[in-house]
Amino acid sequence: MKEFKKYFIIPSSPDEVYLALTLEQAIRLWTGDEVSMSNIPNTEFSLWDGSITGKNLTFEENKKIVQQWYFGDQVEPSIVTIKLHPHKKGTSLELLHTNIPDIDYEDIVAGWEQVYMASLIDFFEGE
Repeated sequence: MKEFKKYFIIPSSPDEVYLALTLEQAIRLWTGDEVSMSNIPNTEFSLWDGSITGKNLTFEENKKIVQQWYFGDQVEPSIVTIKLHPHKKGTSLELLHTNIPDIDYEDIVAGWEQVYMASLIDFFEGE
């Protein structure tokens, strides 16, 4: 199992980034795909037409999102923690993804950098 940690600068305020990550309608705007999301703890979610599925664990409005991502029959849950910090250019998004299966690590990192975060940044840069 591996972990991935990285900071991304998102050109918008933490409250707007939080909404873009937690509101189903907003997520549809920047992903362009079918989404199922709720900002209620212990609810399941699905992003990118089901490419990413899991459970929302906790929310701290405008500051923190913790999710469990599903990877088959894992013994240890794969946890994604997103923390939002004010930054002079908008928001510093701190991403920590733990317990990534070794076989999936490179694809997950590429997905975070080239799809998930790139789409989110492009969405706010295009406003």
